[in-house]
Amino acid sequence: MEHLTNHNKHRCLSLLVMNNAGVLSRISGLFSRRGYNIDALTVGTTEDEQISRITITVSGDDKVIEQIIKQLYKLVDVIKIVELEKGQAIRRELVYIKVKADDTNRNKIVAICNLFRANVVDVAPESLILEIVGPASKIDAFFEMIKPFGIIEFVRSGATGLQRGKRSVHESK
Repeated sequence: MEHLTNHNKHRCLSLLVMNNAGVLSRISGLFSRRGYNIDALTVGTTEDEQISRITITVSGDDKVIEQIIKQLYKLVDVIKIVELEKGQAIRRELVYIKVKADDTNRNKIVAICNLFRANVVDVAPESLILEIVGPASKIDAFFEMIKPFGIIEFVRSGATGLQRGKRSVHESK
């Protein structure tokens, strides 16, 4: 288990689990039974198709996070858990935002996208769909700049990431 140092903030846990039916249900059930809220969750297969990686963002202090990790390790399908700590890991989110746009403001929106390295992925007469990838702070700042134009809808993936350097979730600690 990684050393836990942050206090009552969004914490990002990376889990390797067996790619079995119902594993996500058992993990989310553990959170609900214990009264913990999942802030964000992403799931995907790894380089080994029998193993999936689940990235869970949760809020809590060191004691809460330690308790969550202990409970998760009790599940048979859980292989390994590490915390993706700031500075020690790359964490990113993917967001699509549909924003009101017309001939009078489209150039301003595109200029903001260029500043944030966001992409315009769909153009319609009355809207644009924007794509941005980055840490939560970058995405939050982008939202603040785009909000005045009128956000129609958006979808936010939640964080996913990997530890920096040669370290990996596969290593024992």
